[in-house]
Amino acid sequence: MTGALARASPRDSVSRRVSDALVSRRGLLLLLLLAPPLLWLGIIYLGALFALLAQSFFSVDEFSGAVVYAPTLKTYAELFAPANLDIIIRTLAISIIVTLLSAVVAFPVAYYAARYARGRVKALFYVAVMMPLWSSYLVKVYAWKLLLAKEGAVGWFMQAAGLSRALDAWLSIPLVGGPSLSVSYTGMVLTFLYLWTPFMVLPLQAALERVPATLIEASNDLGARPGQTFRHVILPLAAPGLVAGSIFTFSLTLGDYIVPQIVGPSSLILGQAVYAQQGTAGNIPLAAAFCVAPILIMGVFLMLAKRTGALDAL
Repeated sequence: MTGALARASPRDSVSRRVSDALVSRRGLLLLLLLAPPLLWLGIIYLGALFALLAQSFFSVDEFSGAVVYAPTLKTYAELFAPANLDIIIRTLAISIIVTLLSAVVAFPVAYYAARYARGRVKALFYVAVMMPLWSSYLVKVYAWKLLLAKEGAVGWFMQAAGLSRALDAWLSIPLVGGPSLSVSYTGMVLTFLYLWTPFMVLPLQAALERVPATLIEASNDLGARPGQTFRHVILPLAAPGLVAGSIFTFSLTLGDYIVPQIVGPSSLILGQAVYAQQGTAGNIPLAAAFCVAPILIMGVFLMLAKRTGALDAL
């Protein structure tokens, strides 16, 4: 035994000293474990983000088209030009509509899964909700473009049901229609709704499972109608899950580029505007300023959500 200890290599003794030091100093061990991901987040992610946002304080020379590296707020003033402001408002409106529709679609599904589904039925529920997330995002978007085309399944169904005139009348409305569903705001919203609804269902289902059944029974015993029970008992207690799902659906819609590019009409939204400015137009400062808009919008959204107190219950 003594001979074995005597033959221990200096490397083993150094490793043991380092191990003892890390065990005795838990703070140092935690720092070493967190240093790589924090450096990645701080330098690669946040560093690149701040470098991009710094570009928004520069401007482009109107004659030469070159970037003028002098701090100015001129580029931010360009965001309030009618065409650019219209892009921001349009994107915000679409994000709000998608979030509201996701909540309306997801709530009954999540409530059934939380209150009534058991065993295999609940397992099938999770599979059904998660299955759309297993396939490629781009494949799903192109599949919806084919479904919504004039010769697609939706058009065939509307024609078979005798609703072709109703569909044409809907598509003739300027703010929601277009040549076909595959190049309209309606088609874009439907595609977003399909993509992001799982992100609303799962938080809602988790929140609804925490609602005590005894409170619902007590509300019924006290003579409350189903609508009153929903408004005063279920909805307030499910608010944290609703807020969590809304953060996902709202932010994902706000910054998406692929769906509007493939399914949407010719009018731009924020993602397309950023791409157009940094690509075709070569206006990097304005593209960076457009990137600030969704960050500010999400900041306001989270601040309002926090003031409701729903985030404290997550």
